[in-house]
Formats: sequence, C-alpha cells, structure tokens
Amino acid sequence: MEAITLNNGVQMAALGLGVFQTPPEETRDAVRTALEAGYRLIDTAAAYGNERQVGEAVHTSDRDRPEVFLETKIWISDYGYNETLHGFEKSAGKLGVEQIDLMILHQPLPSAFDRTLGAYHALETLLAGGKVRAIGVSNFMVEHLAALLDRATVVPAVNQIEVHPYFAQQDVQDFDAQHGILTQAWSPIGGITFYRDGSHGSTLDDPVIGDIARAHRKTAAQVILRWGLQHGRSVIPKSIKPSRIAENMNVFDFELSADEMAAIDGLDTGRRGGPEPASITLEAFGREIPEA
Repeated sequence: MEAITLNNGVQMAALGLGVFQTPPEETRDAVRTALEAGYRLIDTAAAYGNERQVGEAVHTSDRDRPEVFLETKIWISDYGYNETLHGFEKSAGKLGVEQIDLMILHQPLPSAFDRTLGAYHALETLLAGGKVRAIGVSNFMVEHLAALLDRATVVPAVNQIEVHPYFAQQDVQDFDAQHGILTQAWSPIGGITFYRDGSHGSTLDDPVIGDIARAHRKTAAQVILRWGLQHGRSVIPKSIKPSRIAENMNVFDFELSADEMAAIDGLDTGRRGGPEPASITLEAFGREIPEA
C-alpha cells in the first residue's frame, strides 16, 4: 500500500475504503473484509450513520489501532465552535477512540459561512490538543477555500471532493496543490455518474477506459483508481462485495503511460454527479446527529 504524507507530516494510506450509503448492518462486515485485504484507511462520516459499526470492525479486527487510519466528517448541523467540539465527542464515542486521525468538515455551508469558520476553528483546537492528527474539509470549492484560508491558522491537510474521469474539478485540484492541500477523491470510480437524465452512462463502460484496461489485463475500475493515484490523489472507493474490495486494492502492480493518462483526462464532461455545494443549506439538509 502506497502512503501519502500530509502537509503536517502525518502519513496516510493513498487508497482506502469509503462507506457512504453503506447500511450500518453491512458496514461492519465490509470494513472487516477491507482490513483483512490490507486496507489501512477507512473513511466515514457522522451523517452516514455508520461510525459505530466502523469502530466495531476496527476494534474486533486483527489490526492494532495505530495501523488503521480513521477519518470522519462533521455534519453541518454541528457547525459552530462549541457544536463542532461536541461533534468530535460524538464521533469519537461511536468510533470508540480517543483520537481521530483525520477530521473533516463535510460541506462549506456558504449560506452560513460564519458557522463554517467556527467549526474549522474548533478543528484547529482539536488538532492543537492532540484530539485529532490532521484536519480538513470536503466539497470546498475555490471560493470557499480562499475564504477559509483568509481566516484559518492551519491550512487544511485534505479537501475531499468528487473526482473521477467524467468530473475532474481541475480548478479545485490546482488550488489544493498550490496550497499544499491533498485532494482526496470521493466517488473516484464514478459510480455517481449514472446521471439522472440518462445522458451519460458509467465510467466502467467507457470504451477509452475499456481499451486501456484490456491492454493492462486489468478491470476498468482498477484503471480508474490507478489514474487517480498517479495524479497524486487519495482515493476512497466504496464497495460491500469482498471480491470488489479486493479488486479495488490490486492497483499497485502496474502503471499507466502518459498517453493513457491523457486519454482518461480527456473524458472530463465538467458535469457534477453529486449535489452543488452552494445548494447545501441547514434548512434543506440539516439533520440531528445522535449522541454517542
């Protein structure tokens, strides 16, 4: 497993398991399977409702706690300085840990950015106190990052955004790189790109990716993950199937050529599969995050 060094010197596995939309009753087995297969990075979130099952899987595995890098996210309902400090306690309690490796703000919440700033200052406090090893953000666009950096003391270690062959968000990636922020790709294979209007299919069926996969005797998913890793991103593919979990990790024994990388780069449609960050408001998306 390749490792990435974050901007504060903390090391993190380049590839991990995501558990977005994984039901709690299936999360435990998926995480156990991933840890047995060699995964060392697990990504969850307070809003996913499965932090407890992630923690249970880690603590009942054969892996010592320091071997597993745990990252989770504060939901917008817990933004604000004191609220986010308490949000950490809720997540840590469910995960069954005293220290979280990476804690992220799940959305920028542009309609209440003062609360976003308060939440980030709380992450800075948690970092200074050793409660977390690294802090970051998710779904922050360039304007949100710029506004945050104007007021922050600590540069985020990670910005977790939607990135896959059909949606690269290169402007955000470039801004991340300029400021030493690691881009971490959610939906890195592009599973969310079964577009609602039916105008675009799956990256897994793309003929360009298919040709490259056949040339390397790899699957389309493996080629896409390799593309992300070679661009220096962290990738956190989601699966609950043991065979797919193992397949997704088997991407460190081949390399794409410059022409192959460029061919995949050329597939970008500029069309977002997930929600627009500007559309995330407390009124529309607020939800209570249960206590530990």
